[in-house]
Amino acid sequence: MNKVILVVLDGLNAKTAHTYMGFLEHLIENNQCAAYRMNAELPAQSRPLYEVIQTGVPSYLNGIVSNGTVRRSKETSVFQLAKAAGLKTGAASYHWVSELYNKAPFNPMTDRIQLDTDQAIENGLFYYEDHYPDSHLIADGAYLINEKQTDYILIHSMNIDDIGHKFGSQSKEYVQAAVRMDALLANYLMDWLKKGYQVVVTADHGMNEYCTHNGVTEEERQVPLYIFSDKVTVGDCRETLVPQLQLAPLLCYLLAIEKSAAMQDLTFI
Repeated sequence: MNKVILVVLDGLNAKTAHTYMGFLEHLIENNQCAAYRMNAELPAQSRPLYEVIQTGVPSYLNGIVSNGTVRRSKETSVFQLAKAAGLKTGAASYHWVSELYNKAPFNPMTDRIQLDTDQAIENGLFYYEDHYPDSHLIADGAYLINEKQTDYILIHSMNIDDIGHKFGSQSKEYVQAAVRMDALLANYLMDWLKKGYQVVVTADHGMNEYCTHNGVTEEERQVPLYIFSDKVTVGDCRETLVPQLQLAPLLCYLLAIEKSAAMQDLTFI
């Protein structure tokens, strides 16, 4: 099948993922996926990198240059390409994703639940508090997968990032947030694969010890990339540092749809 679930774990750096997320590491050890490191674009901020992930266009060209840039995207996203190809799109994510691809500004009174729309994200469940529980978020995504039969869905969590901003990347709290997400994925991932989904797990950016992210350090820029797909050779390839601009064309490849003209050619698999 050409269905894809993209899981974005906001604020998760590669070092923490590869050290403490034991379920995902178990699947690497047993050759169940391909594992890379990905180098996030700059600035290493959330809203600009949501746009990079979905469009493959860097910030200086796409115009989403900070978290304060609140407007619809002007680029062609994977959501749009998938919908144009007749695929069903969905997102269980932070409300900034809705602002980029469906409605801006986001109104929490009317825009939290967006089902069966004609927008780029046809079915969306959007939250607007950073501490919205990851357990609820993953359940929201599972609902859209099961009830709306989405072909391309984004599941985007904020708890790791939220904890990182409070305690920093060297804290026990940050590690514990990553461990909790690893356990949540363990409860869902194998079922998604049995249903024929390809699954990509990554992050937008990392986190540093000073409770922030924006710069060029490895902690802020290097994030994990796990790919579960029979279209990609399995194995531990983490010596390879993949540019984040490669993620959008990868998603198009997995969905078997044409990438946009603005996206790079896919080169790392």
